[in-house]
Amino acid sequence: MRPNDFMHRYGTPLTAGLFTVSAVSGVALFFHWAPRTFHAMHEWLSVVLLAPFALHLLKNWKPLLAYAKRKTLLIPLALSVLVAVPFALTAGKGRGGNPATQAVTLMTQASLADLAPVLQATPEELLRHLQRQGYKAGSTRDSVAAIATASQARASDVLYAMLPSRRAGKPERG
Repeated sequence: MRPNDFMHRYGTPLTAGLFTVSAVSGVALFFHWAPRTFHAMHEWLSVVLLAPFALHLLKNWKPLLAYAKRKTLLIPLALSVLVAVPFALTAGKGRGGNPATQAVTLMTQASLADLAPVLQATPEELLRHLQRQGYKAGSTRDSVAAIATASQARASDVLYAMLPSRRAGKPERG
């Protein structure tokens, strides 16, 4: 089968099929129906959708140019951008994304003294443990982020090293 035949035979059907999957998974995500089931599917298959979309554009290039010449393409494109801009401008505001990520971020800003009760240890135990692991921790008043910066490590790694399961005789940081 020649590439041109493939494009004409499968470009639009693949676009329609993957768009349907993307639409169904997008609606499911919008209504928070089984997000673990639909999240990866929606992301990956939406990316895969770009290939048949490109085939579809190539197949329909002349009609698309006709829309552009008649300026009937401009209004839908402008409306699409106009509707998308508020979403882009408000990204990161409102609900703020994944609550687990927010919690980790807050915990990395906290001092060892503040984290100790949550991590079922004394501040001094956390300080000694991090020092044994090779982290540059000088005081129980130091934040996890400050210790990470001084140690040239990721703050999440320092926080992870302090978890109760990691403090129970785990190997030292290399």
